[in-house]
Amino acid sequence: MSFKVTEVIDGDTFKVTPNWEWKGQSGDTVRPNGYDTPEKGDRGYDQATTKLRNLILGKEIELKNAITFTYGRLLCDVYINGKNLKDYFPEYQ
Repeated sequence: MSFKVTEVIDGDTFKVTPNWEWKGQSGDTVRPNGYDTPEKGDRGYDQATTKLRNLILGKEIELKNAITFTYGRLLCDVYINGKNLKDYFPEYQ
């Protein structure tokens, strides 16, 4: 299913519309599977956040292969233009 990215929170967390639904849960926050960027205050945080914002903010994405729901976020594979989002972040895999 396609979703539009409405907000980038950091380099590996963002919000979408409409809300996703999975195993009785629903929400708007997504955590892409396959990479992990620096946390706020850590070196590289700003660069990773800016990179993700430039790549997906306001754009249509696909969510596939949901794995789990933790901390209010859906962990799943994310695709933009048919390419897995993690492939844009090899430095964080």
